[in-house]
Amino acid sequence: MISSRTSPWPGRSGFLIGWWLCLGLVLLLGSRVAAAGGFPGIPPVPADGQQAWLVTFGPGEIYFERFGHNAIWLREPAAGLDHTFNFGYFDFDQEDFFLRFMRGRMLYFSIAQPALRELESYRQANRSIRVQKLNLTASQYQRMRDYLLDEIQPENRNYRYDYYLNNCSTRIRDALDIGLGGALHARTGQVPAKLNFRDQTRRLTEMQFWYYLGLETALGYAVDRPVSRWDEMFIPMVLADEIASMPSGSGAPVVQSDTMIYTSTLPAPKQTPAPVWYRYLLTGLLIAGIGWLGGRFMPPAWLRGLCLAWVLINATLGLGLAALWLFTDHLFSRDNANLLLLNPLVLLALLPALRRPGAVMLAAGNALALVLLLLPQHQYNLDVIALLTPLNLGVAFYLFRSGTVRHGEQRALG
Repeated sequence: MISSRTSPWPGRSGFLIGWWLCLGLVLLLGSRVAAAGGFPGIPPVPADGQQAWLVTFGPGEIYFERFGHNAIWLREPAAGLDHTFNFGYFDFDQEDFFLRFMRGRMLYFSIAQPALRELESYRQANRSIRVQKLNLTASQYQRMRDYLLDEIQPENRNYRYDYYLNNCSTRIRDALDIGLGGALHARTGQVPAKLNFRDQTRRLTEMQFWYYLGLETALGYAVDRPVSRWDEMFIPMVLADEIASMPSGSGAPVVQSDTMIYTSTLPAPKQTPAPVWYRYLLTGLLIAGIGWLGGRFMPPAWLRGLCLAWVLINATLGLGLAALWLFTDHLFSRDNANLLLLNPLVLLALLPALRRPGAVMLAAGNALALVLLLLPQHQYNLDVIALLTPLNLGVAFYLFRSGTVRHGEQRALG
């Protein structure tokens, strides 16, 4: 404590001594934090050592974090390597970014960054961190290391992103397979997946009401087809589980140690998708009910305006789905049965003379979409059907009835 008669600014020698003591304390604490990384289960690497770790980050709260993320962590002090290599970056400033996004031609890129900084950033974001030390031979490590170093070079780092076939996790999967001499693909390439693309997407996004619905609407039949375990590793957590159970060529496990160094407080995703169609059915019934009540207590023009507005919304959304199918490279938006529910042709119902044919088209498309669910192989769109059926059938009934009235009025006038 400084007394009231002592200057608050010490003499120069005292200041320098204090400064050096503080600096030494900071360096000491910093070295301890760096050595342990602030995480349990990560021992230091010998000066001449080489280590490769698979790092898996769990889902986050934001919609684009729901699928998790992963990286390969190389630790090689002699080469100055203590970096995570991952493939999950994109740049809003790239040329024609939004046009590329809409057309399904997104460019992502690979990057290496200091491992402890990245681990800490995911811990601060409250996302689980699982690290798996890989049991690789010197030649396996060298192959994977050379591949990763080559991938982050400016001329190689960009790649054409695909949500299911070429994403951050499939790139890590491929790097591991290169290191393991093709053993990962040989083990999983012909093994059926536990869940297909649709089921994996559903289970990881069902907590986001509208995001889930948007994906269910835009994704076509391609995500419902059977896939292999190799394909299923587009999900980082699936890749981590598969590697954990894989033996090496010598019979020893590929994973030498498997540690959860940080556990998120967020709810863990379910292992299989849960039925959530009822929440969309209730939403559809609620919206239809509000429209019906409005028609009961408001002037007739109110209900007519609501129904015609839905026709316009329905057809516009249908045009968007058709454009995704026909004019973009979004492969998994093709063969989309939701075009029966969101049909661009119902725009015909905006014309008074074609109101009844438009109504029939709206109701028949909805009925056919329900029938398709009975087929052994079908697109899962029950949630979309549950939301749109009350709206489509209610509007179709109104349009058919108003078309009949108008037709009768015209005959009477004739």
